[in-house]
Amino acid sequence: MRKRVHRATLRWGAISTATVVLVFSAFPVQVVNAQERYYYRQSILDFFLGRRYIQEYPPQAPSQTAPQRQPAPKRKVAPKIASTPRPAAPAAVEERVVEKLANAQKILVVGDFLAGGLGIGMEAAFKDSPGIVIETHSNVASGLVRDDYYDWPQQLTKFMDEAKPAMVVVMLGANDRQQMVTDIGKEKFRTDGWYAEYQRRVVAFGKQVTSRKIPLLWVGLPAFDSPAMTADAVQLNQLFRKQMDSAGGEFVDIWDGFVDEAGDFIVTGSDINGQQVRLRTSDGINLTEAGRRKLAFYVEKPVRRILGVQASPDLVRLDTGNAPAIDAVAIPGRTEPISLSDPNLDGGAELLGGRALPVSATKSPRDLLVQDGEMAAPPAGRVDDYRMTPMKPTAQISIK
Repeated sequence: MRKRVHRATLRWGAISTATVVLVFSAFPVQVVNAQERYYYRQSILDFFLGRRYIQEYPPQAPSQTAPQRQPAPKRKVAPKIASTPRPAAPAAVEERVVEKLANAQKILVVGDFLAGGLGIGMEAAFKDSPGIVIETHSNVASGLVRDDYYDWPQQLTKFMDEAKPAMVVVMLGANDRQQMVTDIGKEKFRTDGWYAEYQRRVVAFGKQVTSRKIPLLWVGLPAFDSPAMTADAVQLNQLFRKQMDSAGGEFVDIWDGFVDEAGDFIVTGSDINGQQVRLRTSDGINLTEAGRRKLAFYVEKPVRRILGVQASPDLVRLDTGNAPAIDAVAIPGRTEPISLSDPNLDGGAELLGGRALPVSATKSPRDLLVQDGEMAAPPAGRVDDYRMTPMKPTAQISIK
């Protein structure tokens, strides 16, 4: 029993001694004498071997603050060499605004929401024609069926009296796929009674224009995303085409511009320059800006054919005191006789070259090229349209 206690005591003493050794070895032992010398041990081996190190001055604790950065020596800057200036970016071509003539003819565009887009497209189509002004009157939800909501025959008479147009363009029918109230009663859409009454209203509406000796263009409907609406549009276009012959107007077919080769509805197609663009909005009914311009492209052809010189962008400002009036619309197939022995019949009183040439309202592409050395700007999006937005000049930084 005594041996066991003795061994346990010795074992505990050894552990205590080792602990003391580790504690002493963990911290340096400093002994200060009169000469301000410091003694310390670096490791536990120094404790067992009895080694000590002497330092004349007390060691300084490491600074907690970051060392200050020494200023870098100044670099020698090479003398500045004049560099060649960068070529300036091509300036954006300013769009020319053509001033309309005082005797410019008005084209009255009437109809529903599609007619409103057609009017915007025609304004872009004839913006360079000083002899043409576009005036649009459209009601989004209107048609020929609900005359109680919007009475188009009455409104058309008022618009023609105010504008005195040289031509009327009509685009209606997209909102007419609904029940019609007649003198007999109510007629459902697609019935024989409905089509008979609708034909009568179309002819009567067209004769309001042609009875005044005003050219009439009736624009057909495009295809829609809904198969039912597309089928109804085909039937209505056939009705419009047939009734324009009776009313004395001209039907403008736009169908091929908004379908593919198989005759199906398309959202993306070719614009007037042949580029692939989005023609219809996400609802499959309305037209985008490119679609409106393409819609006006089909109407632009018969307008220029009927109005002739007045719709030309190269129209000059003539002296009305010595020239025949150009306000009258030329009638195809009819030419006034002119005798070679009586030159006064042509409206002139002087020989050719006897007076100054007429002053042009706008410079023609030839005048811009020959006189100013400028080429007419190509339509936006065409393959030869190299216009770029001007780049901001970069600031030059000099090192001193």
